[in-house]
Amino acid sequence: MFFLRKRGPIIRKRSEHCISRANIDEDALKVLYRLSTEGHISYLVGGSVRDLLLGRQPKDFDVGTDARPNEIRKIFRNCFLIGRRFRLAHIIFGKKVIETSTFRCQPQESETTNGLYQAEDNTFGTPEEDSQRRDFTVNGLFYDIKTFSVIDYVGGLKDLDKKTLRCIGDPNIRFQEDPVRMMRAVKFAARLDFTIDRASRKAILKHHSEILKASAPRVCEEVYRLFTYNKSSEAFHLLWELTLLKDLLPELDKHIHTAGGKHALLWKILQSLDSDPSSECASNGLRTACLYYTVFLEQLKHEGAHAGHNKMNLPHASRNALSSIAERLKIPKMTFFTAATILDLQRRFDELPTKGSRRFAHFVRHPDFLEALALYRIVQTAQGHDLSKALAWEAFFNEEWDAAHRHIDEEKINPESPEAVDPEAVFTVVAEDAPAKKPSSNTRRRSKRRGPPRKEHASDHAPHTGHSEAPHSPSLPVHEHETKRSHHE
Repeated sequence: MFFLRKRGPIIRKRSEHCISRANIDEDALKVLYRLSTEGHISYLVGGSVRDLLLGRQPKDFDVGTDARPNEIRKIFRNCFLIGRRFRLAHIIFGKKVIETSTFRCQPQESETTNGLYQAEDNTFGTPEEDSQRRDFTVNGLFYDIKTFSVIDYVGGLKDLDKKTLRCIGDPNIRFQEDPVRMMRAVKFAARLDFTIDRASRKAILKHHSEILKASAPRVCEEVYRLFTYNKSSEAFHLLWELTLLKDLLPELDKHIHTAGGKHALLWKILQSLDSDPSSECASNGLRTACLYYTVFLEQLKHEGAHAGHNKMNLPHASRNALSSIAERLKIPKMTFFTAATILDLQRRFDELPTKGSRRFAHFVRHPDFLEALALYRIVQTAQGHDLSKALAWEAFFNEEWDAAHRHIDEEKINPESPEAVDPEAVFTVVAEDAPAKKPSSNTRRRSKRRGPPRKEHASDHAPHTGHSEAPHSPSLPVHEHETKRSHHE
């Protein structure tokens, strides 16, 4: 009789890998060392280990430990437990959060209901069992803070060297357990320039329709994560190849097929977005506008053919173009209306700005002007057109910006000037720095209260301004009912 010998983990010592504690967040190191000194296993886990081995700087650092959630809360006073299915510990350092989780194991068959979907996750386990629960092998690596070594239970180091994205376990089962893993596979393959292995690719093509079972908020979040790291063109192209886009956004998928497939203008627009300086700080509204710009053009042609001699309703066309993504992904209203406004403003850039024109000066003060200009620049670059108009508008915006700052500086130097700062005459972003309007001299003072004298307060010795309350900021409108109240008082 032959017995199969259980294979142990692959361990790379400190001299065999490139991870240095200098590249690990100092607060994450505090959590790792604190858990270790309390006698618990503490590993750096997940994508942070993968990125450090690839020479990238991780955005987030996650910690795995054998300490139970309540034990973690006793160790750290700045700890908050979240989650219902599985308790996670969020250790707060200012605005930073170090997510710390207890090692889990795969639930037993008696603990699983509704087929492949897991109903109970509060089953604690060992580091090896926890690594088997993760989605891809390159995300199942651990970094031990005691020995400074990398621990691999799932073959992630080998796939990392080959630049292969491989699913842990049977991909047909794993993708049905959590369909969002298919979108994560697309995201990691595009972001890391990895190749999805053959078995995982076939499983996605077979079970792509399972993505419709996932909740809309999770899918929406993953869609916008495809825009990160300047890899939106590769990510959405792979999403289209694997037929996931057909399930998520069928109208966009149909438009791509009719617009030329691999040669559609959409791919050039996304490439231009990735290379544009505004890509890193772009809002989801601008990203949505880039994704649906060609659909918007098609909608304009459709409405133009039916409008005849009547004037087209451009805001209506932009909202119609975005109605499908709003309905299917349940995107926030702010994202929807920002994208619609950016698309609607594109027609304004066809005319060169004229210095001294109040109409153009008012346009550049629009809150979405900069992102609308970014979309115009992105589209012109994608189509290979001249950027002279985009540069002219950018220069005009800078002139108006400098003029607004000079006006505010003069008011600060000369506060007795009779000219008050008009919030509509300067940019919204700098209106907060403007001094408050001088209170009117005809405002009636509040009558003295009768009764016993109140105690002295530090504010009693402040200079009197003629108002019992602080004046309104010039960047905020004074409502009618507030004005009546102040006069009444």
